[in-house]
Amino acid sequence: MNSSPQERSPFPESGNSVKKAFADRCVLLDLSRILPLKKSRSTVKQSFKYQQIAASIREVGIVEPLIVTPAPGKSGEYLLLDGHLRIEALKDLGESTAKCLVATDDDTYTYNKRINRLSAVQDHKMIVRAMERGVSAERLASTFNLSPNTIRHRFRLLNGICEEAVELLADTPAPAKVFGILRQMKPLRQIEAAELMVGNKNFSVMFATALLVATPASQLTNDARAQEKEGASSESMARMERELAALQMQSNAVRDSYGPDVLQLSIIQRYLAALLSNAAIVQWLTQQHPEYLKEFQEIVDRAEIPSGLDPSRIDVS
Repeated sequence: MNSSPQERSPFPESGNSVKKAFADRCVLLDLSRILPLKKSRSTVKQSFKYQQIAASIREVGIVEPLIVTPAPGKSGEYLLLDGHLRIEALKDLGESTAKCLVATDDDTYTYNKRINRLSAVQDHKMIVRAMERGVSAERLASTFNLSPNTIRHRFRLLNGICEEAVELLADTPAPAKVFGILRQMKPLRQIEAAELMVGNKNFSVMFATALLVATPASQLTNDARAQEKEGASSESMARMERELAALQMQSNAVRDSYGPDVLQLSIIQRYLAALLSNAAIVQWLTQQHPEYLKEFQEIVDRAEIPSGLDPSRIDVS
């Protein structure tokens, strides 16, 4: 007897050359049949993240389905792999069911690890696209549990920022305040500052502020020059500029010496491994210099050599 569509297993049929990690379709499950794998803290519902999730579900419904897997030995019940805050928000909003994506493997460590957080630029583009389609700032604010002024500020985030600087920082974790700092610079200096942040992998507001202070007055906008007169003195600006230049020189020196240093470490490791394979040498070190033997052994046992060099391929003969 064939099973009804509601009773069919959500798992893909066997025989595929590549095993699917999830069912082909989402299924609608009762929340009472979903068992969380961890207990949420009592204070989690006061957190800003939870309030944002609850506001989003209340306004537009659940966007990202819950991730579940069948509970072993419990027919009709599922373990919740991802979505503990979402399920709590659904319960608080009076929902009894939710769309779920059924996983074929009980892997609780994959989902959050694979999340790519929205950058400030991506967040701006999403808000711009929504508002261009007629969604009001008030509706977006209600959805994200933010104030309408915050939404409008994010809408105007890239005003005064040149396209080249935006492209450089588009996929970086640079916070929104960084763009307010860049806006005080002229386009060429914006590009230079963005390149420095990317090169140093430092996207902090403090670093951006240091770049602003180190910017010559000729590369600042009129508003920034007016603030400069009221702000830091020329002596402090010059000092910060010297410190920033020294930091850049140190960074370049480390970058230039990194390759030769790693190569030397690899050669040393291979040479010490050859020495410690000699029983007579090990016995002598044990009796005469045990502290050397300990250090040598730690170097040889270091499994990870940066930059992909394999010390076993280095000829030390």
